Amino acid sequence: MTAFTVALVLVVAAAGLLRWRRPAWYWLAFGVTLAALRVLVRYRSVMDACGLTVPPARWRLALARATNRPIPEPRPPRIRRLRPTRTGLVLRLKLRPGQDVFDIAAASDRLRHSFSMFGVASREVRSGVVEVRMTGYDVLKRVQMPAETDTRAMRVPVALREDGSVHYRDYRAIPHALTLGATESGKSVYQRNLVAGLAPLDVALVGIDCKQGVELFPLARRFSALADSPDTAAELLDALVARMADVYRLIRTQQRITVDVPDAEIAADIWDLPDELRPTPVVVLVDEVAELALYATKEEERRRDRIITALVRLAQLGRAAGIYLEICGQRFGSELGKGITMLRAQLTGRTAHRLNDETSANMAFGDIAPDAVLAAIQIPAELRGFAIAGDASGGWHRIRAPHTSLRQAVNLCNRYVDRTPDLPELAPFRPTTGTASELVPSAKASPATA
Repeated sequence: MTAFTVALVLVVAAAGLLRWRRPAWYWLAFGVTLAALRVLVRYRSVMDACGLTVPPARWRLALARATNRPIPEPRPPRIRRLRPTRTGLVLRLKLRPGQDVFDIAAASDRLRHSFSMFGVASREVRSGVVEVRMTGYDVLKRVQMPAETDTRAMRVPVALREDGSVHYRDYRAIPHALTLGATESGKSVYQRNLVAGLAPLDVALVGIDCKQGVELFPLARRFSALADSPDTAAELLDALVARMADVYRLIRTQQRITVDVPDAEIAADIWDLPDELRPTPVVVLVDEVAELALYATKEEERRRDRIITALVRLAQLGRAAGIYLEICGQRFGSELGKGITMLRAQLTGRTAHRLNDETSANMAFGDIAPDAVLAAIQIPAELRGFAIAGDASGGWHRIRAPHTSLRQAVNLCNRYVDRTPDLPELAPFRPTTGTASELVPSAKASPATA
């Protein structure tokens, strides 16, 4: 008896220590079993208390009265599957007649308290079937991406959602995106994760960093073109517009619109072309869009109009040509001048880190998900990397990218330097790489001798 008591105390102490220091390990060792039992035991009573049951069918009531049996109890949604994951539980429910998916979504907070889970989120899989994802701990406190992710062509994992699922950046589904964030909000780390995910793929990376290249130029070996000033950016964007026109001419000559060609083989974008003819897709990363839109003189205003016009053209027409935009900035508002709202309308994906003003949040989510505006401006300053991600469908999620240092991103870009394509039209903008002594001035040199 004494040995059993000591062993029980040790197990309880180990469980408490794991729950405090390593919640993911605690969940896999103890939490998942306890949570599954708790859900199965409390399921009927919790659903009844949350108003997620329906009265029994009339024929059941009539049969019970005719046979003098007890009246049947209200019926909750039927459990089709209970699947444990590394972050929580996934409950798939079959709704009863008269129930709606919004009933489950409205009761998410009550289900979270009743099942003693950290978070509950629901989504409709198909008509009458709802998937309820429950997390057992705060997965965004210490982000750990799964070892295996569902990567495809032009689809990379960049962050973790609050329900434990992976947040992907899918360029085939959402060609262009807008990423906003104040200083020290984690926007740069999100951008590094994006570059790190794209580095192993067969894609050309083009960067525009008007902060003299301090963010993107360390990753230069994986970039096919880089611009560090508005003047160079204007010329680079013109070259991309010219490339887009060339790609469209290629698609036009290879459409194969004849009677004997099946409809599925008719080319309408680069992904319909044969592999040997398909141009390399291009991802354009703009680090600070406000630097491209600001001007102080007439000459700078003409340059600004030229840049914004090129960006709008690429956003409107670039998808079929395999040119995708990633627009980043600390501030994005209509005061940046004409054409900004037109550009915003073409940026389907929206990601907002902590913002200092409600105007930028409205520019990000006001037209697609008004509920996300308040969530974006309420992110605390100490929670770096937290962000709100949404798209044109109206849905939004809280996400957090794993911390990736600049050194880690540089090492990854250097590892895949052989995948950097050499595009002839972008050759004048190809970054020159050298040793650290060539790129960085010596710290020992005094101002007088430097």
